Amino acid sequence: MRIRTAGVVALFALALAASGCGGDSDEPAAKDTPKAAGGKLVIWADDKRTAALKPFVEKFGQENGVTVEVQAVPNEDLQNNFVTVSSQGGGPDVVIGAHDWIGNLVQNGAIDPVQLSDEQKAAFNETAVKAVTFNGQLYGVPYAQENLALIRNTELAPEAPKTIEDLVATGKQLKAQKKVTETLCLQVGQKGDAYHIYPLYTSAGGYLFGTTANGDYDPKDLGVGKPESIAAFKKIAALGEKGEGVLKRSIADTNSTATFTGKKCAFLVSGPWATADVKKAGITYDVSAVPGFAGGKAAAPFVGVQSFYVAAKGKNKALAQEFVANYVTTPELAVALYQADPRPPALTAALDQVKSSDPDLAKFIEAGKNGQVLPAIPAMAAIWDPFGKAEAAVIGGADPTSTVTAAGKTIAGSIK
Repeated sequence: MRIRTAGVVALFALALAASGCGGDSDEPAAKDTPKAAGGKLVIWADDKRTAALKPFVEKFGQENGVTVEVQAVPNEDLQNNFVTVSSQGGGPDVVIGAHDWIGNLVQNGAIDPVQLSDEQKAAFNETAVKAVTFNGQLYGVPYAQENLALIRNTELAPEAPKTIEDLVATGKQLKAQKKVTETLCLQVGQKGDAYHIYPLYTSAGGYLFGTTANGDYDPKDLGVGKPESIAAFKKIAALGEKGEGVLKRSIADTNSTATFTGKKCAFLVSGPWATADVKKAGITYDVSAVPGFAGGKAAAPFVGVQSFYVAAKGKNKALAQEFVANYVTTPELAVALYQADPRPPALTAALDQVKSSDPDLAKFIEAGKNGQVLPAIPAMAAIWDPFGKAEAAVIGGADPTSTVTAAGKTIAGSIK
């Protein structure tokens, strides 16, 4: 979920632009109807979604008398490549990505608002629609929702812990019995991970941004560095390497799930993307909400949404609007995308189709009911790196007060 800074990916983006992404310059411009546009519709997606999309876009192309091309771009490079080629006046007509890209994409003039009727909006999960709404306008068509939960090895821990203290007590007992080597698999790494620590941070009273009167995130009200955040990091420090030893920098994105599937810990904090590996390993498991601190607030994971966007610099914008508004909103396509990457569909009809065969979906949604929509404002880009580094330092034993205060100053300076 981390927003990266632009860099070496620019050359790849320019190469794609030179190859004709978004249609050739001699293609007819969009006119009165999508069919009149002719030419080519270019869609950028990651590898998993590319394979799922192809049979649907071929049908769309046949029905509209156009060529539709889905180009696979690595997910970690997708946003930066898109912004780079868009600034050059090129790029795809449609791009697929996370909702928290929206602030950055709008700020860079890379996407247009999407036109959906009230009836179409009502067909989606309300939270998903909220996530893709920015400055009062709908900027994407959501297709999947995601949030963190606690995945538990039920052979080792039959009961879901009600608090983080309960989890620690169970984990310590299992370690004493030499049934596990780690109390909790929550990825931290050497640079921290703001996304995965956020449920505990919020339970302990911390926040990132306040909200305005209409409920939008307010970049002027930065929570990092304030007393609430310092108190939260003191609780996190108590679970760290110089405290309970529950949170460790040695547990990272590269080994967190593998440690759990290897039965070296009974608890994993992760999202629906982890369940395929858990099932493959033959682990008997259950999914529940990430527990909060005793006496604290309910742990609030980030709620993220995957979405289709219409490129502002696309060569076939009318056709792109037609595709995202009237094709992406069909249950058939939403189910195909779920099958390619099993995250809860944002379209209610699609969720109803698949949830009977996948009980994890309802459990993840339930685990995210106290969640907070991941901020899509541009200021969020300033959070990830300083917050993560502060987290890693505090978990490693650094003083929470000075570390978080310094992180808050760095973030505030970047936002200004």
